[in-house]
Amino acid sequence: MKKARIYICGLGVYEAYLNGEKVGDEYLAPFLSDYKAELQYQTYPITDQLKHENNIKIYVGKGWFIGKFGLNSAKNIFGSRMGVIAEIHLEYEDGSTELITTDENWSYCGSDIEDSNIYDGEIYNRCLWDDRDNSLKPVEIIRPDREDSNTYNMVKEHLVDRFSLPVIVKEEIIVKEVITTPKGETVLDMGQNFAGFIEFKSELPKGSKVVLDFGEVLQEGNFYNENYRDAKSQFVYISNGEEEVVRPHFTYFGFRYVRVTGWVGELDPSDFTGKVVYSDLNRTGFIETSDEKINQLYSNCLWGQKSNFIDMPTDCPQRSERLGWTGDAQVFAPTASYNMDTRAFYRKFLRDLRHEQKRMDGGVPNYIPNTGDLGGTSSAWGDAATFIPNTLFNYYGNIEEMKTYYPMMKDWVDYVTEEAEKSGNKYLYSTGSHFGDWLALDGVTSQSFKGGTEDYYIASVYYYRSAEILSEMAARLGKSEEAEEYMVLSEHIKEAILAEYFTPTGRLAIDTQTAYIIALKFGVYKDKARVIEQFRNRLQKDCYRIKCGFVGAPLLCTVLSENGMEDLAYDFLFQEEFPSWLYCVNLGATTIWERWNSILEDGTISGTGMNSLNHYAYGSVMEFIYAHVAGIRAAEPGFRKAVIEPKPNMKFKYVKCQYDSVSGTYVSNWEIKEDGKVHVHVEVPFNAEATLILPRCEDPAKHLGSGSYDFEYMPTSDYRLIYHKETRLEQLKEDEEAMEILAEKLPAAVGLIKSGNPEMGSKKLEDLYQMGYMGFKPEDIKATIDELCKLKRW
Repeated sequence: MKKARIYICGLGVYEAYLNGEKVGDEYLAPFLSDYKAELQYQTYPITDQLKHENNIKIYVGKGWFIGKFGLNSAKNIFGSRMGVIAEIHLEYEDGSTELITTDENWSYCGSDIEDSNIYDGEIYNRCLWDDRDNSLKPVEIIRPDREDSNTYNMVKEHLVDRFSLPVIVKEEIIVKEVITTPKGETVLDMGQNFAGFIEFKSELPKGSKVVLDFGEVLQEGNFYNENYRDAKSQFVYISNGEEEVVRPHFTYFGFRYVRVTGWVGELDPSDFTGKVVYSDLNRTGFIETSDEKINQLYSNCLWGQKSNFIDMPTDCPQRSERLGWTGDAQVFAPTASYNMDTRAFYRKFLRDLRHEQKRMDGGVPNYIPNTGDLGGTSSAWGDAATFIPNTLFNYYGNIEEMKTYYPMMKDWVDYVTEEAEKSGNKYLYSTGSHFGDWLALDGVTSQSFKGGTEDYYIASVYYYRSAEILSEMAARLGKSEEAEEYMVLSEHIKEAILAEYFTPTGRLAIDTQTAYIIALKFGVYKDKARVIEQFRNRLQKDCYRIKCGFVGAPLLCTVLSENGMEDLAYDFLFQEEFPSWLYCVNLGATTIWERWNSILEDGTISGTGMNSLNHYAYGSVMEFIYAHVAGIRAAEPGFRKAVIEPKPNMKFKYVKCQYDSVSGTYVSNWEIKEDGKVHVHVEVPFNAEATLILPRCEDPAKHLGSGSYDFEYMPTSDYRLIYHKETRLEQLKEDEEAMEILAEKLPAAVGLIKSGNPEMGSKKLEDLYQMGYMGFKPEDIKATIDELCKLKRW
């Protein structure tokens, strides 16, 4: 045999075995596709698996195709029965060929997979057929004249070569600890929340029934997974007494903890292995800092991406949802594209998105596949149609690929324009239902789904930015007339926003964190300095606590840094009390949570209705570290030219960052040394160039070609001096030396700090001048600030 390969597609999911050996290393093929539009087939080489006599078996499971799926856990969304189609192409040494197809010559029988479902799990019953007939039967060929002609037509019209990345076991995890809970349960702690399955060695007696239940968190020390909604998330195995390695075949789980029930004999944790499953993406971003909590946050971000990049960017991997929410994908795309090479992954997602968009006459669904549970579209979610292609262009610079995405981008903007016209002002997107600043904390209550930023303001600002992106892309593609058309449209939208939401003097009329964040991010203002001042005032009113949600929070630190407020960005990054990024780290999180307070301080989960412990959206804060803390940014699409502008802060002693761009590897490392000098190490890849901006340097700008560079210098202002007049009182409470200075000179300020009053704690040192009613004297305040400003980290 010279060469042999198999082409195969199964509905809903399949695995093929040749002579008892699995064909290929993929799982859950043909994956989560838009089955109404395309059915992917996969191709596998099988030359080395062939013998003199051969036996091939193809197992088929329900998968997403006919199994429970969607917000309502409906069945048979895409079809009504399972099936498989395959061709085996054989090429012999003498040049002759042979074709074996799935036809009437095949036979079928029942497998030991008694039931399988993406949400509920799988029952793998090795005794299923002990007392039942399971002899081979002639296969049923799906034909156009049968009742299932829809399936026939679907396969005939939509079968296409694969465009999904392989979904494979990317990593393995060993059991960290075996726990006996207060209820007497046996629970495996894998030490990491992830998506995949458990594989174990079985030497169990015949008839033994082992049940594995999966959960993300313990409650009162006991197993818990009520936040999975109606997803059973369970693997059941019934042994036939033979020694074997066991795993589920047609499902996956999101979990850290595994409750084991029914195990016979002593459980050996080394018999259990966690198989981490996600699309075969290459890692491109690497961050290490001197702060272990930030390192854990970064790890959490990576694991959130791994867990939710299983063929489609899903919201979560565990509960009865796991949908490709467009808003989550949109906000996370920049961080995702630093972390991993996302080109092929998003290409598939956008392809599916385009199919759905055509059915909605230009609208973009809130999630895909659009199962009809929650119709319509929303701003920021639908804007994935323009934002994600724009992100891909900025990171990878492939203008040819933009030709494919351009119709989707244009149709989305045209759709919003038509919708806007219905409101009576065609330049404001003020119609329809929107998610707004989802899960923000400035809504009617802290547990409200929506924040306090007006939905139509958010919608209109995103409408403006999408039109602007479209104009820019049209110009790059040589579509000059459309570039002009959408540039004019974007200008009209901006003018309408300024007229509706800004006062004549330039004040933004919507006083929320997110309102300021998106205005500054997308350049929607009359007077930038005034908006920045308002933003600062809003943050002070909010006691420098995060109030924004899915729209604002992913951009918060980046926008602060882009507008000269990187010290505040650092403050938000390092906050540890609720709400903050490190709050979850302090409570032992190993992934990013859906809510700021998914788990309360006492370890109690804060609700089960919508509470995932493995969402990636808020992990978008890592863009701030890549692009601003380390400072690696594209100067032109595709990173052939880059800007490296690190922004050190004494909250880190050092930061190391590497980004493997499509133009090569960039490195930006910096360290604040004990003598106060700053050391910066930079690497620029072959045939690329970078502009390096050295922080607090008398001669800051350096134009660098390919190579490795080191710079060490004394900064113009000492990074070790950690306090200044804008330091807040709460930032002094853990510093014994600072508190001693306050106790001696301004004892009343110590009382304010110890009171725990967040408003008082958020007062700046310079604010004390306005608090004479507390007995503060100006000369004492000045002397205190002067002394505090001399304190050094070392």
